[in-house]
Amino acid sequence: MIHFYVHIGPSFILQQGEFGVQSSSKLSWTRESTTPHLSRLAQNSQKLDGVDEWPGNGKLWKAAPSRGFNPCVKPSESYEAPGESRGYLLVHTNGGLNQMRAGICDMVAVARIINATLVIPELDKGSFWQDSSNFSDVFDEEHFINALANDVRIVKRLPKEFSFFNKAVKHFRSWSGVEYYQEEIAPLWQEYNVIRAAKSDSRLANNNLPPDIQKLRCRVHYDALRFAPHIEAMGELLVERMRSYGPYIALHLRYEKDMLAFSGCTYGLTTAEADELTAIRESTPYWKVKEINSTEQRAKGLCPLTPKEVGIFLEALGYPPSTPIYIAAGEIYGGDHKMAELASRFPTLIRKEKLAHAELTPFMSHATQMAALDYIVSVESNVFVPSYSGNMARAVEGHRRYLGHRKTIIPDRKALVSLFNKIDRGQLRDSKRLSAIITEIHKKRQGSPRKRKGPISGTRGRERFRTEEAFYTNPLPDCLCQNGSSYNPVEHRSTGLNTTTAQILLDGNMEKSI
Repeated sequence: MIHFYVHIGPSFILQQGEFGVQSSSKLSWTRESTTPHLSRLAQNSQKLDGVDEWPGNGKLWKAAPSRGFNPCVKPSESYEAPGESRGYLLVHTNGGLNQMRAGICDMVAVARIINATLVIPELDKGSFWQDSSNFSDVFDEEHFINALANDVRIVKRLPKEFSFFNKAVKHFRSWSGVEYYQEEIAPLWQEYNVIRAAKSDSRLANNNLPPDIQKLRCRVHYDALRFAPHIEAMGELLVERMRSYGPYIALHLRYEKDMLAFSGCTYGLTTAEADELTAIRESTPYWKVKEINSTEQRAKGLCPLTPKEVGIFLEALGYPPSTPIYIAAGEIYGGDHKMAELASRFPTLIRKEKLAHAELTPFMSHATQMAALDYIVSVESNVFVPSYSGNMARAVEGHRRYLGHRKTIIPDRKALVSLFNKIDRGQLRDSKRLSAIITEIHKKRQGSPRKRKGPISGTRGRERFRTEEAFYTNPLPDCLCQNGSSYNPVEHRSTGLNTTTAQILLDGNMEKSI
């Protein structure tokens, strides 16, 4: 716990000018997982005067029963220490923070499969965010190496004598199983001492992998790959300060320039703004899809909810205007103008820049580190709500499931857009009826235990893998066990309403559009 500021009214004063974090005991895979490091924070932070203990109905903050599911990541009895290394695996990660995190975890598993010594991965410095951070700037490098000592060999850099050797540069096939790596990648050791993975994202299958490999992925993701001490300390500070406002929602408001440009979503924007986003998409070479119909994207639920839509959504669920909301996001496209309608419904909108001023200076020029702070505050929130199902939203959802199925409300964007369109056309009012519809739609979208979803029925080939629920979005059944069993998944349950039910709730005489 951090003890370096005192709370005086609405302001905070640092006592020593710097922040630090106490050392903690390391998670050992020789026993069942205890509460992971991100859940060490106390829940009884000092409250500001006049804040509500539980704003609105207390049920709004209550998580679904975890039904006895707890982390079970201990390896099997047949699991052995890493064998003799056959060579070095270099990894160039790609994407933002959480895409890189998932890729690093998968590459640890790949190193185990092909008997490689993993060189500390290189972070992506050429993405949209242009962050110069190295691995040790974002993650606790020493802990990463030590925590995985019984799983894979890891070195900080490629030995000099191997730097001049020819390297096998490979784009590993997406969503591949153990057989691919054993039969197509491992044979490369016969000719090369060094294999370089040109990309790290989605290179390992979500399902049908050996149980010990799946558990290894969880040990990496939820313990070994923890953030650097200065990030965790700052994250804990932000959480403490956020909790002084009372129970809070962390809103991952993915209404940022890069996401809108990438997804082609221009609803509610001016022509000039839409043209700017189109120009960004067309000039970004690694974004393959250039022509996007914004109206179709939105109707399919493939666009981030706008700040206004999020406000309607949260209000319809019953959260009162006094609810503190942490905005886990970068710069919102359109700034205060776009945030105005959300702020009119929920005035207590809080960003990390409000919680900490000078303390954030070392982080400000590093988008990856700033995203890590948002991740910590989101995982530790009372309720997490993502406006879009991007990499961070999926990672936070999975982490909260791992920590006891903390309340996570996943908006049904397709159904919501249909409702919002009816409001725009005057066919439906922002009323108790709307609240009842939205509440019913989301009864089973609040993070309760369920088995990870498989591919969408009817999909074929590699497209099947694309439609699966990502491994790190839901680590059940592989890494969560019920009542001490080693493998006891719950049956998959449908989430949300189907089209017919939602339409009946709307009104039989209304135009069908959900």
